[in-house]
Parts: sequence; C-alpha cells; structure tokens
Amino acid sequence: MSRRRASYNEGLSRPSSSKPSFLARALGFIERGGNALPHPATLFAVLSGALVLASAVAAQFHLAVTHPGTGKLIEPVNLLSVAGLHRILTSLVTNFTGFAPLGTVLVALLGIGVAESSGLIGAALRLLVLAAPRRLLTFAIVFAGVLSNAASEIGYVLLVPLAAVIFLSTGRHPLAGMAAGFAGVSGGYSANLLLGTVDPLLAGLSQEAARIVDPAYLVNPACNYYFMFVSTFFIAIAGTLVTERVVVPRLGAYRGAEAAPEMTALTAAERRGLRFAALAAAGFVLLILWGTVPADGFLRDARTGGLLHSPFLSGIVALIFFGGVSTGIAYGLGAGTVRGDADVVNGMAKSMSTLGSYLVLVFFAAQFVALFNWTNLGLILAVNGAGALRASGFGGIPLMVSFVLLTAFVNLFMGSASAKWAIMAPVFVPMFMLLGYSPELTQAAYRVGDSITNIISPMMSYFALIVAFTQKYEPKAGIGTVIASMLPYTLTFLIVWTVLLGVWLGLELPLGPGAALSYSPK
Repeated sequence: MSRRRASYNEGLSRPSSSKPSFLARALGFIERGGNALPHPATLFAVLSGALVLASAVAAQFHLAVTHPGTGKLIEPVNLLSVAGLHRILTSLVTNFTGFAPLGTVLVALLGIGVAESSGLIGAALRLLVLAAPRRLLTFAIVFAGVLSNAASEIGYVLLVPLAAVIFLSTGRHPLAGMAAGFAGVSGGYSANLLLGTVDPLLAGLSQEAARIVDPAYLVNPACNYYFMFVSTFFIAIAGTLVTERVVVPRLGAYRGAEAAPEMTALTAAERRGLRFAALAAAGFVLLILWGTVPADGFLRDARTGGLLHSPFLSGIVALIFFGGVSTGIAYGLGAGTVRGDADVVNGMAKSMSTLGSYLVLVFFAAQFVALFNWTNLGLILAVNGAGALRASGFGGIPLMVSFVLLTAFVNLFMGSASAKWAIMAPVFVPMFMLLGYSPELTQAAYRVGDSITNIISPMMSYFALIVAFTQKYEPKAGIGTVIASMLPYTLTFLIVWTVLLGVWLGLELPLGPGAALSYSPK
C-alpha cells in the first residue's frame, strides 16, 4: 500500500481523541448551525409571523423613505391590524396559486418527466460518458454533470453513482469519479447549454422582487442564458483540472473490496430510441428557427417584430414542455419504452409525485413574499441599503463579488436555491436596482454563489445520499470525507466563476436575450 493511500485510510479512522484541525472545527460549526435551522417551510412560516410583527413596529415608528425614482413617500403598512388580517385571510389562496415560480416549474417538469421516464435522459448521459475518449473521460463526466441539471435533480441519482462505476471499471479510484460527477451536477448547478427548470423558477422570483421598485418590470427565463452557456465550459474545464491534479493524486489507487463491473454499451433498442429522439429534436429546433430567424417569424413579437418580450422568450417554459414531451415520446417509440398514451401520462404523473414537499414549501414561501411586498419593508430596506452603499463608494465588480461570497455563505446553511432566493431577492434585487444594476445581473451573481458551495454543504438535500454512495467504496467514510474531497472544487469554482462574472461585467456583455447589466430607475 502506498504512503498516500495509507495516510488517506488513517484519516478515515483517526481516533476521536486527536485534536481536530481548524478546518474540522469550522465544518463542525457549519454543520451544527445548519442542523439548528428548521425546515425551510417552517422557516418561511416563522418569518411570515415575524414580518407581521415587524410591519407593526415599522409603522409605529413611521420608518418612511422617499422613493429615489418617483419622489413619493413610501410608508410601512401595518399588517397587525384588522385591515391587515382581512387581507391575509382573503389572499391566502391566491398568494399560493398566483406565485410566479409555481406554474412554470410544474409545466416544465411535466415535459421533462416524459423524457426521464422514457429513458431518454439516462441513455443520453450514458452515451455522452461512454463515447468519450479515455483522456477526455473526466471532462465528459463533469460536463455531463453540468448538463444534467436541465432535468432537475436526475444527475444526483443517476450520474454521480455512474461516474464512480465508470472510474472503477477503468482502474481508477471510484471516489474520484464520484467527486467529478458531483462537482458537475451540484457545483455547476446553474450553468448549462440548455434552459432548465431553475431558469424560470429564479426568474419568477426575480420579477416579483423587481416589481417592488418597478411594477411593470419583466424578467424572462432566458435572462442569464449567455452567461450560463459560457460558464458551462469554464466549470467543466476547472472541474477536470481539480479532479486530475488534486483529487486523483490524493486518493491514490483504489484497494477496496468493491469489484470493477463490466460496462455495457447501449442496447440496439436504446440506440434506435436515441436516433428517433435526435430526429424529433432536430425537427423541433427547425420549427423554432422557422419561427424566430425570419424577420416576420411566427414566434417574434407581432407588433415590433423583435425577440425581446416575444412569444418565443415568454413561452420558454412551454417550449421546454413540448421539447421534453416530443423527444421523450420519440425515444420511447424507438426504444420500446413507450407503448401508448398511458406511459406518457404515467411519466408526467411520476414527475409530479416527487413535488409534494416542494408544494408545501411554495405555499409558505408565497405567503412570505406577498407579506413582504405588502408591508413595503423590502422597498424601505432597499432605499436605505442603497443609500449606505452609495455612501461607502462600494460598487461595480467588488459589489458583485461581495454578493457572491454572501450567497455562498448563506448556502452552507440553507440548501434550497428557490428558498434562499425567495428571501434574498426582495431585499437585494430592489437594492441593486436603485444602485443602477439590473435584476438579471443580481440573479446571475446569486446563481454563482448558490452553486459553488452546494458540494460542501451538509444542508444540501442530496448530501446524505452522496455520503451513502461514498460509503459503498469506503465504509469508514463520512461527511468529512466528502467535504475534504469537494472543498478544492468549491475554492476553484469560486475563483474561476467570480473572475468570469467580473470580466463579463467589465466588458459590459449582455447576460441573456434582452438582459442588460444596468437599470435606470424610473
């Protein structure tokens, strides 16, 4: 056994009496702090109650501000009153049903559910990884992990364990493959070449927050697409380098009891299904190009002929739905996994059956967002915060870097991207708008910070599953083992992604279709 391998095993079995390192103490503090937090749904319920009390205090002390754009006096609204009680009771249902992210996520997942249940997504990921040359294997795994988030969370349960098996079958340490897959799936969560469910989800929350300042503001789901498209390649390359230069040397050769399996190629039925899906995808893309490329395309704005605020951008969620359904059915017909309409409906139903906890979370999040908007406290905080930031002279790239770091820290304690953004967006989106920065830029900075610490946060919903996968190959492994393997990815992604955001901001490049970096208060 090599010296490196021995030291690694010793680390796994280090007696508890030894003095913990600074990193171990810090991670222990983070874990205890995260475990002390209630369930996100409970947290929103508690925050909603606290918000009602805060509105009464703010109204009592007349904490009003002058809107810097309109010059109007903004006063806090007391919800701890008869009128406030009536508004809460009569709006409870509509707050939930009218919550912007709810419909978009449900519709997008209906389409993706067909693609997933038919086997299309699983077969496509296997083809991408297995067809890659040996020297590009690590890159293919990280890259596939990044792309998998377009299908919500399938990468955690499919690609991460598959990456370990692939590495083991090629004579490499399975935990290195698992780390590479996990880094792509979770550390690069927001990056992608395609739009996924997270895009309309966050855009809906950003739009609700932006309307605290500008009631007519629109945030389209593709607002960060250009930036996230380019980020995909930077994250894949950075993840590959960390795996090969840091993780693989640290782990050394695998000497565990798990035998290397024989990797089987795609079956003839699966390949036929992928050909059918490719034809369906090509036809779908051609249809979109037909509607968007010509000046009078049927997916362009009928009044202006432009793409901004066109049915194409406004209907991105519908396109995700139809794209998922059409390619999923095509694959299923070719592979024999879809034999009738019942299979399609069952695929949609299966994707909906996983959303029980999400719907509960959304109910309480919707109430909190509505209450926050009613009280005017978000706008008051934004005006005061913007004034403080103006006085400090802190802006531009340093401001966005600070926001990335703040988001990354908060993510250690609260893993849900939508739950965090539902709390942070009503404060930071209006604040940065009043400083001249667009909601789209604030959202992009948030997405960077929200992704990079997923892989070292015990509060991330799939973290326990990753620990279980790890223990299959190293029975003595625990949370510390996973964090120690993933921390180099977090630090590298933090540097690479933040620098990319800074360069993007410095060059004044658009973040997505019709998504500028700046905002001019009206």
